[in-house]
Amino acid sequence: MGYGAIELVGRELKLLDVGQYKITSPYEHVDKLQMIYDKVNLLIVRLQPTEFAIESPFFGKNVQSMLKLGRAQGVSIAAALNSGLRVVEYSPKKIKKSISGNGNASKEQVSSLLKQFVKLPSTTIGHDASDALAVAICHYLQNDLSVGGKKFKDWKSFANQNAGRVR
Repeated sequence: MGYGAIELVGRELKLLDVGQYKITSPYEHVDKLQMIYDKVNLLIVRLQPTEFAIESPFFGKNVQSMLKLGRAQGVSIAAALNSGLRVVEYSPKKIKKSISGNGNASKEQVSSLLKQFVKLPSTTIGHDASDALAVAICHYLQNDLSVGGKKFKDWKSFANQNAGRVR
């Protein structure tokens, strides 16, 4: 499970935290769900978010994996709702399009573009963490991307208008 938290400071996005939480066996699935719920609660207490964005379930070939993923997403959403947070879901295509301008971009393309938005740690972040950060930035882009009172619908329109101002 990846997580990413950002904050708007002035006109810049600031990375508050990014990481991933791995649970290895020998735990039963329900125990893992409890651990995920507890971890999300701890992150909420520590980071004090005002909203919670998550990638919506996608369809895969392995039904068991999809069921387990859906349950994990469900307990994460429950933890957020229990904390009074507004929850928003984004499809994988919407996240990729928001970050790269292309809904079919690869994970690697999206990951490399995240540096345009926030200063990433010098250590490499994992795919789950990168995906979670992309969700957070997508949520920002879908709701609050404005500079000088002008709103933008995605990264491409923002970048075109603000060339030279984006690090």
